[in-house]
Amino acid sequence: MSSKAKILLIYTGGTIGMSKDFETGALKAFNFGKLIQKIPEIKQLDCEIESISFEHPIDSSNMNPQMWTKIATIIEENYASYDGFVVLHGSDTMSYSASALSFMLENLAKPVVFTGSQLPIGDLRTDAKENLITAIQIASLLEDGKPVITEVCLYFEYKLYRGNRTSKVNAEHFRAFTAPNYPELVESGVHLKLNKHLFLPVNKDAKLIVHKNLDNHVAIIKMFPGMSEIVLASILATKGLRGIILETYGSGNAPTEDWFLNLIEKAIKSGMHIVNVTQCSGGSVNMGQYETSTALKSLGVISGKDITTEAAITKLMYLLGHNIPQNEFKDIFETALRGEISL
Repeated sequence: MSSKAKILLIYTGGTIGMSKDFETGALKAFNFGKLIQKIPEIKQLDCEIESISFEHPIDSSNMNPQMWTKIATIIEENYASYDGFVVLHGSDTMSYSASALSFMLENLAKPVVFTGSQLPIGDLRTDAKENLITAIQIASLLEDGKPVITEVCLYFEYKLYRGNRTSKVNAEHFRAFTAPNYPELVESGVHLKLNKHLFLPVNKDAKLIVHKNLDNHVAIIKMFPGMSEIVLASILATKGLRGIILETYGSGNAPTEDWFLNLIEKAIKSGMHIVNVTQCSGGSVNMGQYETSTALKSLGVISGKDITTEAAITKLMYLLGHNIPQNEFKDIFETALRGEISL
């Protein structure tokens, strides 16, 4: 038997899988079966690599829960045959997908590393080669024959992050992602620096469970000065709406006007789940720290703590898909399931 790690590349679409026709300048997806022709350096990696591609690769702007289920199903069907998985994905919604997959893949004992690029793989100055090569190298790390990384991650521009801790912060720089409230798991330099104390623990005896039932009857509402009562009331009255991510100010602060609090109270009493996350790029919700958040806490609004909006909305879809009783939902959301919030 080979001691080399076996890695499956899953190409969903995105810039990283494109090559440029230098005569027309047009971008087109290339055949991942010919990956080594594009990146011969891959032959130096001490692992076996195979690939699978969506029949119709998509721009990540078209990503949705059905596509997340498709990715999860590919991993499920190939889980026993590979030591790790690298998901090639457009960068725009990569944090949402990495967050969603982290909740969908329970008892994960192998790496699922999302990566992509800002420039096509054939461009002279592309970041695709480094991102792809290092993502594969990290996914193939073994210790005593077992994978070192056992969670859903995102690799971009020399850093491996926990996937459900990330946000895309720049559309032009190669350093497109950050994890505002959690350090990088691995930093790539001359050597790979592994921060093993930050890794999620793995239950080696637990079997992988793939959750495919996501409920997308949810919405994100970003607070802003001047939000009108009629607009908020209209959103909350949307037929079938079951959950809201409310992006508030600072550490979870919102207006204290009666109309606002009355609408929130009415929605919660009707069975809607409302999660409070900060619209700041970093930091945590701490309801009750200021008077402007005390009322939300008393109404039963769920604290998102230091979760990202991307992780909050996908966690909400995941939990709603489980039909958790109303009296248990708040406690479960405020509990870290896959390392998405700090304890």
